[in-house]
Amino acid sequence: MITESTAGRTTTPGYRGRMEFRRITGLPPYVFTIIDGLKIEARRAGIDVIDLGFGNPDIPSPTLAVEKLSEAAHNTRNHRYSASRGIPKLRQALAALYLRRFGVALDPEREVITTIGAKEGFSHLMWVLLGPGDAALVPSPSYPIHIFAPLFAGASAREIPMSTDGNFIERVREAYEYSWPKPRVIVLSFPHNPTTATVELDFFQEVVDFAREHDVIVVHDNAYAELGYDGFQPPSILQAEGAKECAVELYSMTKAFSMAGWRVAFLAGNPDVVQALAKLKSYLDYGTFQPIQIAATVTMNEAIDFPQEVQAIYQKRRDVLIDGLHRMGWDVPRPRGTMFAWAPIPEPYREMGSVEFASMLVREAQVALSPGVGFGPGGEGYVRFALIENEQRTHQALRTLKRTLTKLG
Repeated sequence: MITESTAGRTTTPGYRGRMEFRRITGLPPYVFTIIDGLKIEARRAGIDVIDLGFGNPDIPSPTLAVEKLSEAAHNTRNHRYSASRGIPKLRQALAALYLRRFGVALDPEREVITTIGAKEGFSHLMWVLLGPGDAALVPSPSYPIHIFAPLFAGASAREIPMSTDGNFIERVREAYEYSWPKPRVIVLSFPHNPTTATVELDFFQEVVDFAREHDVIVVHDNAYAELGYDGFQPPSILQAEGAKECAVELYSMTKAFSMAGWRVAFLAGNPDVVQALAKLKSYLDYGTFQPIQIAATVTMNEAIDFPQEVQAIYQKRRDVLIDGLHRMGWDVPRPRGTMFAWAPIPEPYREMGSVEFASMLVREAQVALSPGVGFGPGGEGYVRFALIENEQRTHQALRTLKRTLTKLG
């Protein structure tokens, strides 16, 4: 029985030394738990807290997926171990989707592998690509695993300030030139979480050209591939000429098909990288439960319009949220992609910092948001809204925010 715990170390009866958990010793406190704690405390007191913080999709998964899962689960042959690479038909379904959606031809045998969600795939990919002494270039702010997975692999993450001013690619070049040792990996994700920044295909072409010239692998997390608004369709990096020579891309069913808990994602692109991840995963797992893979296959092949239905719901929620914030005097950019809004803390409250500001909103407005600093130092001064409540609940949140933020003009 463990009797004492400190950051990364524990004391166990009968063990004279101090047990060290070295891969987690350097991890900072997970700041989102502060807001989660306040939220739980309020709900225990009977207070209705509207959670616009955690990006957990609330839209039901396709009925077709649920029906096929049930059907496949009743076949006991599907209860055995599956394949760590994913069943062939599922990889073929992803290849068909990429050809249909992006005009990109993929070999499902050599250029596609299934992962147990994008987070697992990305984390293990960093183990494949990086080791002690290596470095990855990562935007700041970023989705936390993009920063910490290289660290878990024993490498360093060199953060590049994220911007939407057109100079981000120049910052990548500069960071590479002034780094030693030279980074082996560039991590990207557009549309970007949390900033909602978007790019066009010519940006990816510049990145690919740079990576080919400098022998760097680009890892693009295309989590929000289907969540572009106002006619914008997010491109795939694999559409860029020569991309398969230096790039891989993660595609997930979490947002596009609202199948977050199913944990179905893919890595596609450079065959050497894909096969290297396949080799590692063959030692680590047997893949997702096979009925889930079967249901995902049928869904991708037959529910091809579902991502557009999801996108339309999020766009309506975005408009309700942004229009309401603007009416109360909170100037928040209207996102062109993702399921989030990246909001600068209003000037009268800016000195509070993102954690204190978000904490105040839970206590006084009963609205939970994500503190920007939780996405890295580059996120300080912002909070993130997630479009995970229906329009009625969003209107309710806007009313309480307006009553609370009395210093807004």
